[in-house]
Amino acid sequence: MAESMPDPLRPLEGMRVLELSQIMAGPICGLMLGDLGAEVIKIEKFPGGDDARAFNSSGGAREMPASFQMINRGKKSVALDLKAPLGRETLLRMLQQVDVVTENYRPGVLARLGLAPLDLIRINPKLIVVSVSGYGSQGPLSSRGGFDLVLQAFSGLISVTGEPDRAPVKPGVPTADINAGILAALGTLSAYIYRLRTGKGQWVQTSLLQASIQQLYWQAAAFLASGVLPTRLGTAHPLIAPYQTFCCSDGELAIGGGNNTIWKKIVEVLNKPEWDQDPRFDSPKNRIGNRLALEGLFNEVLGSHTRAYWEEKFLAAGVPAGPVQNVGEALNHPQTHALNMVIEADNANGGVMQSLGLPILFNGANHPAREAAPMLGQHTREVLRAFGVQPDEFARLLQAQACMELRDAPA
Repeated sequence: MAESMPDPLRPLEGMRVLELSQIMAGPICGLMLGDLGAEVIKIEKFPGGDDARAFNSSGGAREMPASFQMINRGKKSVALDLKAPLGRETLLRMLQQVDVVTENYRPGVLARLGLAPLDLIRINPKLIVVSVSGYGSQGPLSSRGGFDLVLQAFSGLISVTGEPDRAPVKPGVPTADINAGILAALGTLSAYIYRLRTGKGQWVQTSLLQASIQQLYWQAAAFLASGVLPTRLGTAHPLIAPYQTFCCSDGELAIGGGNNTIWKKIVEVLNKPEWDQDPRFDSPKNRIGNRLALEGLFNEVLGSHTRAYWEEKFLAAGVPAGPVQNVGEALNHPQTHALNMVIEADNANGGVMQSLGLPILFNGANHPAREAAPMLGQHTREVLRAFGVQPDEFARLLQAQACMELRDAPA
């Protein structure tokens, strides 16, 4: 009987991942692997589980927070005490049967539990261990814990974010956590390809610091070339003008004047051909040097009409432009839905919820996991049975309080 063809929308089907990670960066890695078809099993402490389970919930204290559900849909939960000998032995047994382990403990914590990454690979030479830390797994600050805000500050990212005449601000999203999770997923896939070629696993490491510094490509290039510190520019670009948001009568519009050809189209749309002859604006260098004056003139003209009015005019002329949308406008836009970026998934509290989808398409489609995020310990018995733990062994784990199962787990 011929083998069935793999599902192109679930290319990682058959991959088993143990997620020893919590909160955001590591679980984002697991979310992406799960959306690509992998089986992702959260190994959680108890009571409490992943600390993100305690984050604020709009539905009340007893309901699972929407933020946790967003990052953990499609996963299974096994509540296991890794400090208990039986719990640790059970994890080591599971490690013999999985492809990937993700963890975001402080460097050295797993070693103290007898679970150091390189030791795990010696136990299972095909194992891929993926570590996400705050400051990295080596270097003088490696023992510090990692927090998105702190690492955005430490990396210099916050120093270049905000308006030039005001204090620096943190980007409105947890950039360090999210990008670290994406880098961890990229590292996982790279190591998986290597294993397919060689049969050997390896230790993959990234950090919130690396994930933050990576965001500074433009600013780092300028500083490393000149020694001049980059400054805050609001929404403006350090190398191009006009390339920022401007004020219309009902909100802001982003305009991308990336070259001289587009600049000439912009002044035509604004009916200001004289700007092209103005010595302040007659070259890319001069427009950058006189950015504030240019911004004031743009705002004065654009303020006469709405975002939609100017967007239509600019797009018709071949000028890149788009409104500054709020989150609701962006998530409800037909283009967002055309890319399957808002999906319906099972709600852990019953019913259906909307969630962000997988930001990758295969031949124009994808198939992200839609199963509800797990209750703490919901799959302990089921998963351990699948890993060969016999009923009497499971009873001993429960008796030793080395594991916990959810008695009234959803069907």
